[in-house]
Amino acid sequence: MEADFVIVGSGSAGSALAYRLSEDGKHSVIVIEFGGTDAGPLIQMPSALSIPMNMARYDWGFKTEPEPHLGGRVLATPRGKVVGGSSSINGMVYVRGHARDFDHWAESGANGWAYADVLPYFKRMETSHGGEEGWRGTDGPMHVQRGTGANPLYKAFIEAGRQAGFQTTQDYNGSKQEGFGPMEQTIYKGRRWSAANAYLRPALKRPNVRLVKGFARRVVIENGRATGVEIETRGQMQVVQARREVVLAASSINSPKLLMLSGIGPAAHLREHGIDVVADRPGVGQNLQDHLELYIQQESLKPITLHSKLNWFSKGLIGAQWLFLRTGLGTTNHFESAAFLRSKPGVDYPDIQYHFLPAAMRYDGKSAAKAHGFQAHVGPMRSQSRGAVTLRSGDPADKPKIQFNYMAHDEDWADFRHCIRLTREIFGQDAFGDYRGREISPGSHVQSDEQLDAFIREHVESAYHPCGSCRMGRADDPTAVVDPQTRVIGVEGLRVADSSIFPRVTNGNLNGPSMMTGEKAADHILGRALIAPSNQEPWINPRWQVSDR
Repeated sequence: MEADFVIVGSGSAGSALAYRLSEDGKHSVIVIEFGGTDAGPLIQMPSALSIPMNMARYDWGFKTEPEPHLGGRVLATPRGKVVGGSSSINGMVYVRGHARDFDHWAESGANGWAYADVLPYFKRMETSHGGEEGWRGTDGPMHVQRGTGANPLYKAFIEAGRQAGFQTTQDYNGSKQEGFGPMEQTIYKGRRWSAANAYLRPALKRPNVRLVKGFARRVVIENGRATGVEIETRGQMQVVQARREVVLAASSINSPKLLMLSGIGPAAHLREHGIDVVADRPGVGQNLQDHLELYIQQESLKPITLHSKLNWFSKGLIGAQWLFLRTGLGTTNHFESAAFLRSKPGVDYPDIQYHFLPAAMRYDGKSAAKAHGFQAHVGPMRSQSRGAVTLRSGDPADKPKIQFNYMAHDEDWADFRHCIRLTREIFGQDAFGDYRGREISPGSHVQSDEQLDAFIREHVESAYHPCGSCRMGRADDPTAVVDPQTRVIGVEGLRVADSSIFPRVTNGNLNGPSMMTGEKAADHILGRALIAPSNQEPWINPRWQVSDR
């Protein structure tokens, strides 16, 4: 139980790290994962995406504390407890984030993580099927595709955006994010292309990589240096020794929890739980961010939605077609149209994201509307609200306390009201004329600010993009947790490389940026020369100062 590098977590970043750290054969790698296998159709069949997310077998089962601005609601915070981590239970939506997101990281102290620096790593990790030439990778482990767009509602959504005066884009992961266009998926040959399929399985074929099943309890730190990870496996305590470094890639919930259990965090909080302080880092667990979204649902006058496929007979046929032929509706996540829009003049890059679905149902698969319908998932991307992950006790078996402090600012409410009204405007365009029935949710009677706020308070959901809880920043920044080389400040031989180090949430889904973080961190860890920065300039709307479109 000893290796040069010990990685905690086999998710998006951890799998990429294992692949790159072991690539030249010179270093041994152990990946610690508490979850079990990702084999089987529930995970590998893309259209089954709502099932594993709601299974205790695959999900850590985290929940928030009662959220004060949402009437005390408790929201689910799913994180993957399975090989591949959250990339094995997510919605398979692929978004890099906007160039300006990464420039903001660099400006806030994550030097070397500007868009010019990270674009080459996004290219290295991808094989893009249908993306913009010159902006996308062509031979990386992560396959990215578009859906077939067979359902006419996907095209109607894009056309409605154009009719409303917005931009369109052929590739929101290319030079131009802003606008309506096809959505990208981490699906390949009809299968979920998780970080486990892309990175971990190829890595495990190498003699220098091992996967160890165990529950990580704490990082072992001797004389200020991380020397291993204490794990519980089959009821026994063991230490997995790291000859060179320990890397936490355990998620924005478990990475700060592990740091605090290991004595790294806000000193008073650690002492309160009887933990000896190794490094007083007040930022550990702070700066927690997420995206929220609403489902705006419209009845469809034509019976062309997924509603007719929700019976057991149709599901059986779809499952059989997928199992034996890898074709049909089982091969898509059903998110095949998207939009990235700016909320108002003076916003220089998109701060609203849309996922469009030709069905009216919840992400967790529950309470499908009783009729044919379609929906847009919509939410603002850059809320000022910040929360925290803290310890419930000093016992590693206890789940941490998670408080996002959602909707803490007046601006959050104004942004969401705008999102609802904007979606109504888009659904009201001629492109939807042949399909548009009554509004299912919120319902056409919900119009005033007060009515919209009540709907938001009751129905807003997490988009499951938690990040930021071990913020990357300058080594002399007292609130930063890791430096721009991903080293934990104040401890030798320990790094964090996952979405917890994001200074600010990127606009879009986090699987892509998390894998990029693993890719880039591997070069820092190995002391390799970084890939030369890109000189490509992303498209910014020339009208951004005067118009939202």
